[in-house]
Amino acid sequence: MCEKPSTGRFRRRRLRADGSGDGRTASGKTGDMERSSDMSYRPLGSTGVLVSLVGLGGFHLAESIDEELTVRLVRTAIDRGVTFLDNCWDYNQGASEERMGRALRGGYRERAFLMTKIDGRTRREAARQLDESLRRLRTDRIDLVQHHEVIRYEDPHLIFAEGGANEALVEAREAGKLRFIGFTGHKDPHIHLHMLDVAAGHDFRFDAVQLPLNVFDAHYRSFERQVLPRLVREGTGVLGMKPLAAGKAVESGVATALECLQYAMRLPVSVVITGIDSLELLEQALEAARTYRELGDAEVAELLTRTADPAARGELELFKTSAEHDGTAKHPEWLGLAAG
Repeated sequence: MCEKPSTGRFRRRRLRADGSGDGRTASGKTGDMERSSDMSYRPLGSTGVLVSLVGLGGFHLAESIDEELTVRLVRTAIDRGVTFLDNCWDYNQGASEERMGRALRGGYRERAFLMTKIDGRTRREAARQLDESLRRLRTDRIDLVQHHEVIRYEDPHLIFAEGGANEALVEAREAGKLRFIGFTGHKDPHIHLHMLDVAAGHDFRFDAVQLPLNVFDAHYRSFERQVLPRLVREGTGVLGMKPLAAGKAVESGVATALECLQYAMRLPVSVVITGIDSLELLEQALEAARTYRELGDAEVAELLTRTADPAARGELELFKTSAEHDGTAKHPEWLGLAAG
């Protein structure tokens, strides 16, 4: 049964300059991170940690820009108040993690909430990929590690099988290599719900879940309508991704980038992760956070009416309706199943 859309009402929270009085800082400490007055912070589910409303996506940091710009983007984002950094073991053959690791030197690691993802479905492969990510990112602990691309119904069963990937992440958490565990996926809300059910059957609760949330999603195979209410109800951190529908919402001309970002921000999310490969796009995301206000019901209704027709068949959300964004389908060896 489909659940009703979330009302999306979420009061903004701000950190004091010393991180006190409003929960722990992004690193989980009560310490001395400088804060931009333009950025707001929200709880990461039930973890007790606050993260920035804007999250810096990792894929674009090594796709088509040079390393000097990558370092500048990461450090400028942190200096402007962004704490949540997204990455993945497979992004750009590891270059995204390597560049981020270099950018986080000089004290920047201590000012960030660092997330990455692994593809391995077996304990052995997941542990191998995690150790490689730790080396690339130049850190001894990653704040959040997620099972990447849960896009097939068999993925939850592989991950939670005896000798499966979740064993590796739990062991790594106990060893202090990571703090929190989550999963991601972009294909179908029913697969997300299945993953949550399988986890519950193993008495496991995820700290965070990443899912597409945008103006098109509300109309087709909607994560907002079907998955988001459960995550909120269970106190799970919500990581919104693809707020511009991989750019298609803006390219189609039916919504502006600011409208797209602020639509996602109006939902009960912990963070909105957006791809950034230029200082202009970074400023765009910061402006969305700086000028964010709760959208009225009439504004939301008008935006959803405007996007209903182009979104109705999922043709502009190719991550749902094609294999274009399915890295593990193109590279099944990343799952590590043959190696056991």
